[in-house]
Amino acid sequence: MSASAPRTPIAVIDFETTGISPERGDRATEVAIVLVQDGRVVNRFQSLMNAGVRIPAFITGLTGITNAMLAAAPDAATVMGEASRFVGDAPMVAHNASFDRRFWAGELARLGQPAPQPFACTMLLSRRLYPEAPNHKLGTLVDYHHLPRAGRAHRALADAEMAAALLAQIEHDLRTHHGVARPHHALLMALQRCARPAMRGLVAQYARM
Repeated sequence: MSASAPRTPIAVIDFETTGISPERGDRATEVAIVLVQDGRVVNRFQSLMNAGVRIPAFITGLTGITNAMLAAAPDAATVMGEASRFVGDAPMVAHNASFDRRFWAGELARLGQPAPQPFACTMLLSRRLYPEAPNHKLGTLVDYHHLPRAGRAHRALADAEMAAALLAQIEHDLRTHHGVARPHHALLMALQRCARPAMRGLVAQYARM
């Protein structure tokens, strides 16, 4: 691949949900996906979804999503089918990706669809790269890097936009501070699993590629 060839798009995803555990019956209420290529947002997908479950009052207080809003939303199967087609085989990124990966896989499993996309996590990456940050919550990291806030926190599109901006910052810092000309998704996956003392050697290996 030449240095000027466009990179594979990355799908940055965020879910709003009724709780934290799809294994215990919690469902997605909103999904947003921001498609990023070469550090730029090239497409967006966002929708509320009606999974036939009620939103607890404390979740409405957190997200602003009401049961009335879901009653008027398309059904979850329709939304997730569209989301799956939108992502295709693009690798994925989320902040606290273990959460979003479980809901991505869980909602697609209800449709009988696989969820093979690898997930990189901007929270784990930030712990490796920015240990001096006050904490590694998305909003804190956005403020720490002076990135724009995209809207109300705990709404899917705003959080996906901010995670995409954080991803762009991470890729910028890998290029400028660590000499990685093209920080591919495979490096992000390796870096988030890497113990911090071994990080320098791993990054140096990718910088030579």
